[in-house]
Amino acid sequence: MSYVNPDPEPERTTGLEPGGGVPPGETPPAESSMPEAGPRETHNPTKGWTKGPLTLIIGLVVLVAAFFLVYALVLIF
Repeated sequence: MSYVNPDPEPERTTGLEPGGGVPPGETPPAESSMPEAGPRETHNPTKGWTKGPLTLIIGLVVLVAAFFLVYALVLIF
């Protein structure tokens, strides 16, 4: 695999002032993409939430909803 420097060379890039600045009205040079992707990702879990936390969250939501339903019924009667 070869390495390509993504930074432009200031002495060969048009429109750059000495020191690397861009004069007013000039478009700065575009970033070049990096030809090398990151390290190979070997661990990529395919499942989302596990059953335990999801069951706990659903149970908590049902419990809170039941509390407010009973509270509303007590206020009505």
